[in-house]
Amino acid sequence: MPTAPSIMQPQPKQRLLSLDFFRGLTIAAMVLVNNPGDWGHIYAPLEHSKWNGCTPTDLIFPFFLFMVGVSIVYAISGRKQDKTQHKQIISKAFKRAVTLYIIFALLALIPNFDFAHFRIMGVLPRIAIVFFICVIIFIKTNFKFWLWLFCIILIVYCFLMTVIPVPGYGYAILERGKNLAAWLDNIILTPSHVWNQTKTWDPEGILSTLPSIATCLYGMMVGFTLKRNDKNESEKVAWLLTFACFSVIAALIWNNWFPINKSLWTSSFVLYTGGLATAGLTISYWLIDVHHRKKYITPFIAYGSNAITAYVAADAVLIVLGLIQVNLHGHVTNLQDYLYQTIFVPHFSPINASLAGAITYVLILMIPMMILYKKKIFIKV
Repeated sequence: MPTAPSIMQPQPKQRLLSLDFFRGLTIAAMVLVNNPGDWGHIYAPLEHSKWNGCTPTDLIFPFFLFMVGVSIVYAISGRKQDKTQHKQIISKAFKRAVTLYIIFALLALIPNFDFAHFRIMGVLPRIAIVFFICVIIFIKTNFKFWLWLFCIILIVYCFLMTVIPVPGYGYAILERGKNLAAWLDNIILTPSHVWNQTKTWDPEGILSTLPSIATCLYGMMVGFTLKRNDKNESEKVAWLLTFACFSVIAALIWNNWFPINKSLWTSSFVLYTGGLATAGLTISYWLIDVHHRKKYITPFIAYGSNAITAYVAADAVLIVLGLIQVNLHGHVTNLQDYLYQTIFVPHFSPINASLAGAITYVLILMIPMMILYKKKIFIKV
């Protein structure tokens, strides 16, 4: 799964070190869960929930979109009041969104360039769409509008998914592949251009992108609160943690009729993950930015400072390794499988070998991220 927070990096004097840390922790977790040594042997917390429910892995993508919202606030607040700059901000945001999509397309198409089965939507496209829309919302409206829009999106999406009859069924249904979002993906994207593991619908599909905008709005509201100058750090932390608790409680209540579900990105999922993200970032802010507890956080800061680079590099390296053919015990395999079979499999149980391979990959990728950070190189798309 994915960075748009690094799409618009805040200026150094405005930078929240806790945001870089929390984003880096999220990206490292993303690399970990996306790259097990063996997809057939994975610890349960490192897998997505089968349908309803939420595992730690399900938190990664919404946390990331949440931080897109926080980063938007810190990146362009200083230019928001100058309306003459709005056109330039929107133009730059559009170009960056398009660049993200081009990167996604290249990663998906190389080396075969099979356009007939090209997945149109996905993690990076969702980030690109949400980022661009929320930049426009941020510079053209205010906090009160964000809050109202956030609530309206969650209510309208719940109504669409739980009240509107699904064609072919005659009633609203939330089952896998049978819900309104799946029907829309199947009609518009067609089975040839959705996620190949589902064939008929996409977990990052069209309709479910709507509530993902709400997740980014959540981050914008939290970023705005953190940036306020009329409250001290203790007041900010108290308000945010209180709101995070109420958000999670509201999500658990809503879960009774609109279940927490990542694939559908349900309204309860937005509140649940947004509350947890708020709590995680607020605690990081209190410890790192307020009390300057910075020991051992540098590797995650490095990941967070070049998050999009880390995400793309993780995929690109595996593509290259997959193209290199080698001989393993008399049969041809790719270099990635060869390294896994020779380094990890002989020394661990299957599930621990898979985990060891994933952790090793995170640590290896950390090396270039640390080099970039030490040299103060921050790559933007």
